[in-house]
This record gives sequence, structure tokens and C-alpha cells, in this order.
Amino acid sequence: MKDKQQKMVKMNQQIYNGQHIPMSFKEICDPVHTALLVYDAQNGVFSQIKESDKVLGQMLKAIELARKAGMRIFYSRHFSLPKELLGVSQLRLGMEWQKVSDIDQVKPFLTKDSPSFQLVPQIVPWPSEAVFDKITMSALEGTYLNIAWRDCGIKTFIIIGAAIEIGIEPTIRHGSDLGYIPVMLTDACGYGNKEQAELSINGIAYAGYCVQTTVNEFSKALVKK
Repeated sequence: MKDKQQKMVKMNQQIYNGQHIPMSFKEICDPVHTALLVYDAQNGVFSQIKESDKVLGQMLKAIELARKAGMRIFYSRHFSLPKELLGVSQLRLGMEWQKVSDIDQVKPFLTKDSPSFQLVPQIVPWPSEAVFDKITMSALEGTYLNIAWRDCGIKTFIIIGAAIEIGIEPTIRHGSDLGYIPVMLTDACGYGNKEQAELSINGIAYAGYCVQTTVNEFSKALVKK
């Protein structure tokens, strides 16, 4: 019986050119080579998220699971530069988001000295976890995240947080281009606009950019047999 089980495991493994290609979700989220990214779980972001309490509850479960499994955990925070330091792209984006037609009307949002910038109070990073700040939608652009992950041998990242249609999708696409296997826990990711979030989810699914699953399936994959 043992020989048969070992044979089945070998048959399910995919090896090419000396590389092990993880196929099952359990292989993909091996804690040694997987990091959890908690994306923009900030007061000013979650105040705009639909069913934020429900999403946050699932996020807390995912964080606890990752901690128990010994995964590395990182938290991103988005912020706005002082208006005097905003360039063309940032000013145009500010006008779009704030629905104004005059640059003088743009007001920096999520400034570092504001309560809206802080992580929601339910989420308290451990000293062994990292919080980093960014001004980009992709958490991997202009931050130390890619360097840290490469140095730790991370191959997969699991993403939770908000918002799907604003920053989670760009981070997943960017991460895939950098050679990571992104995993999105859909019930632990929030959105502001349901229609746009569904377009994002369907788009990355169609392109094959990431594994989409739930917190419950994540829990099952971490069970040692």
C-alpha cells in the first residue's frame, strides 16, 4: 500500500529541466516558499469597501492561518505625497478619483499623518512581520518587496485586502510577470465597485495569472498529513 501511495505521488509531480512545477494547491502554498501579502488594509480604504466587516473577518482568519503555518507576512499601506511633490500622473489620477476638473481642487488622500492612513485597528502586525508604504497600485513597484521575497526564496504570494479592482489586480499581474505564482483568496479580498471587481477577477482568471481560491481551501491546504 505504501509503495502504491509513493508511486501516485511521483506520478502527480511535474518535473521539467530539473525544475519542480507545483500543480496541487498544497504544493503551491508550501509555507517555506510562500508569503502572505495583506494589501492596503487601511482605515481610509476599508471605509469605502462593500461588506467590509465580512471581508475583514476572512482576512483575519487568513492571517492567523499563515502565522500558524510559519509563513512570512507583509502589509502594504498606500499614501499620498504632499501636493507639491505630485507629478503629472499623480495629479491626473487625483483629479479622476476626486471627480474634480481643476488641479487646485485636488487634495492629497491617505497622508501619513492622518488616521485614514493607518491599518484598521483589528489588524496588528507582529514584530516578525513587515509593514511597507507605497504610492503605486502594484505593491511590487518602487518597494523592497520583490528584493525581500527573492532573498527569502519566495515563489508564491497569497494576496488579501482591498481593493480588487484598484490595486490587487495590478499586483497580481505584476507578480506573475516577475515569475511568482499569485494566489488570491477571493473571500478575503474586498471591492468598492462590484461590477469592476468582477471584471478584474474574470480577467486575471482568463489570462491564467493566478490561482483563485477561498480561505477555507487555504486552511485545508495547510493541514499536514
